[in-house]
Amino acid sequence: MFGSPSTPVLENPEYQTRWYFKYFLGKLHQNYVGVDVDKMPFFLSVVLNENSNQCVPLYRAILFKKAGAQKISLPYTHNKVLTVKQILSNFPNMEKVEKGPKEIFSPDIQKDLLLLEEQEGSVNFKFGVIYMKQGQTTDDEILSNESGSQRFEEFLSLLGDTVRLKGWDKYRGGLDIKGDMTGKYSVYTIYEGHEIMFHVSTLLPYSRDNRQQVERKRHIGNDIVNIVFLDVNDTLGTDVPLQFNPICIKSQFTHIFAVVSPEATNSYRLSVFSDEAVPLFGPSLPCPPVFKDAQFFREFLLVKLMNSEKATFETPTFSRKRERTLDMLIKDLYAEHVTDARMTMLNRRAFSDVLADTPKHSRLKEDSRQIEFVRIGQALKLEAIVRGDAPTSLASAGSSGTILKRSPWEANCFYPVFPAGSIQSGDSWGENKLVLATEDGVYVVEDGLSHRMIFDRTLQVRQLSVVEPHGIMLIRAGNSNREGKVYVFRLSQIDAIVECRSRYEIKEHRLEKTRGTHLYALSRTGGSRLRMCVAIGRKLLLFQWKHSAAWTAWCPANDTDTVDGFTFLWELLLNESPSMITVLDCGWNQSSPSHGDIYLCVGYKNHWDIVNGRTGIARHLHTVDSAKAHLVAALDLYEDQEVQLLLCYNHTCHFQKINEDSITNIEFDFHWNSVPTDIVCAFPYVIAFTSNTMEIRLVVNGNLVHTMTMPKLQLLTSKNDVFFSTTSPEFFPNKTEHLTVEIKSTETTKLTPPQSPNASPELRPLRLYRIPIQTLSRHSNSEHKYVSSGSTDTWKSSDFTLGVPEQPRVSRSATSSPIPPTKGNSLN
Repeated sequence: MFGSPSTPVLENPEYQTRWYFKYFLGKLHQNYVGVDVDKMPFFLSVVLNENSNQCVPLYRAILFKKAGAQKISLPYTHNKVLTVKQILSNFPNMEKVEKGPKEIFSPDIQKDLLLLEEQEGSVNFKFGVIYMKQGQTTDDEILSNESGSQRFEEFLSLLGDTVRLKGWDKYRGGLDIKGDMTGKYSVYTIYEGHEIMFHVSTLLPYSRDNRQQVERKRHIGNDIVNIVFLDVNDTLGTDVPLQFNPICIKSQFTHIFAVVSPEATNSYRLSVFSDEAVPLFGPSLPCPPVFKDAQFFREFLLVKLMNSEKATFETPTFSRKRERTLDMLIKDLYAEHVTDARMTMLNRRAFSDVLADTPKHSRLKEDSRQIEFVRIGQALKLEAIVRGDAPTSLASAGSSGTILKRSPWEANCFYPVFPAGSIQSGDSWGENKLVLATEDGVYVVEDGLSHRMIFDRTLQVRQLSVVEPHGIMLIRAGNSNREGKVYVFRLSQIDAIVECRSRYEIKEHRLEKTRGTHLYALSRTGGSRLRMCVAIGRKLLLFQWKHSAAWTAWCPANDTDTVDGFTFLWELLLNESPSMITVLDCGWNQSSPSHGDIYLCVGYKNHWDIVNGRTGIARHLHTVDSAKAHLVAALDLYEDQEVQLLLCYNHTCHFQKINEDSITNIEFDFHWNSVPTDIVCAFPYVIAFTSNTMEIRLVVNGNLVHTMTMPKLQLLTSKNDVFFSTTSPEFFPNKTEHLTVEIKSTETTKLTPPQSPNASPELRPLRLYRIPIQTLSRHSNSEHKYVSSGSTDTWKSSDFTLGVPEQPRVSRSATSSPIPPTKGNSLN
């Protein structure tokens, strides 16, 4: 749990995951039915979302299969039309479907597909709240408490409002609202659009003649998540321990116990017991797990409970039941719609042309069908909102129960208008500088100052790195890969440039042996030695900087080398030209590279290898089993002396553990909604950038936490803070400069980013944004007003488990860190 965020963040929020309700229902879209290569039926929904605010038109597609709904978004361009089969081929294992799907014209299919999506789980929650006195050890004793203490009543008032059940017209959580059969009162609240009903043990019917309290067990025993309020019995003193054993409450259904015990005034201690089959979930508990701010504790607890119930639905017990239900529903719908005589084969027609190609004599009829289709969809959407089964219901609309707070991923405007052409590469420099390479030249952009050009367009820079611990900047430049060369500059030299320079003036900065470089990679800066791997076609050259970062820090005036600072080590030949390289921080000896091996993760067209940089011996790492392999990134993550690699390709992120003797598969993959262009691992989050979306997930379990849409989005650098660019209107100094994010599907408070209604993305200038790494880090609590002042800066799990299963993903959940182990006495 240590790898999950301590900031309360809802995982897989419904307003982000319920795509059919949000993007399809009530809008003109198309639905198809077909069978896959295993002869299993599926349904496909496709919509073209032309978002005029963000000017980002894109396809969204949902594939409904018995294993669940898969979602992807694809870029849309006016001169490239996608067929239904092409869209389908972007889903895993669907590129081999021989027979194209058939379109379903009936508007009633919308109700059926909405039902399929609702099988993912309810948007509302019911949790049990059990009052337990110190010294009680059996469920008969615990559920026989007729009433709670004053401390328990204060806790209930913190959770929500006490409501009268008879005549209650909102979410009831299975309680009787007609004849007081389940008690007269209950506790109810709303959090971020989710209605929550609590089954409070002391408010449920009590029977003096029934020691087992069957009526209370009927509700609490069927709750997936239960809160246990463990109250101190002042008459017992300290002789009886204050503890809870989850075995004492017998239930085949309950998977999570959140044990709350009051401490000092308005302070609460929290422990979480989880069944061993439940996947990891956040937020992680502080150490010690004591909360002194009651409102922050409420928010933390509610998010923890909701995330735990969602995680429980992924256990084999619930996932198998959901799969059986979906299998039955999809087969029934397939049998119903595949015999519909109105269906037409459209597998050879482009999705964008389906409606446009309607014959003229039937255009009026088609227009009427479209109007009726949208009308029925809007009616279904309104009905779902009214009955409270939608991500935005009438009960939650306009609720004041949500506390406005700054999101960890909220960005600040770093530079309002950057007028240069497209940015080819960039890196951060210190706290307030960026170095950006464009087609027009290379610029230094400093916060609060005007950008200045340091190299003109004669130097076409394709890749650059600012290595501050060694005081140097590396550049790969050339009009083509064949002409690529590596240049080395001192940062002090860059700072002293007054008039921009051309490539003819920097020949003395060119590193020998690097002509024809198409790619280079660096080891993590700040370690014992800086290493660089240069790729020239199939050839790899390995260099090492002769001074350590510690030496440079102690003697900065003596470290004045540029190209002379690199020592050539080895050269090796690969079987094919690499497309990406990651230098791994393992196998290196502190004193000399000759006493250890250099390990490289090398990506090719459709696979990765681990290559020994000294001997050239390669071990196969992973192959992409797809006809269309698009390798995105290979990020190295560290725990103790072990290396994990996060391999990203197509829509997939795959984990593998590396050591000197073996390569271990970690049985954990997750999938992006869009194919990324760049990946950033900013613990505890992993962020995927595309040309128009930023998708944020948790490293610990791959769960989605947020998605933002922005036109012409591009990652610039993530060495320290995360910098990105996007198109924006003119800068108004008196305006608040920050990105705003979508909160609900029907209402927004801060929309991403400031919009220009009359300008297309191509005509807007670039605006540079920054997400501070400390706001993403689990260690940062300075901006959160709720954090307990008694908590330490070190966060670790205080959760317990009923059993101790094997933890194959320990480095993502226990002690993983973006920084490799410190080597020797080096300074960072």
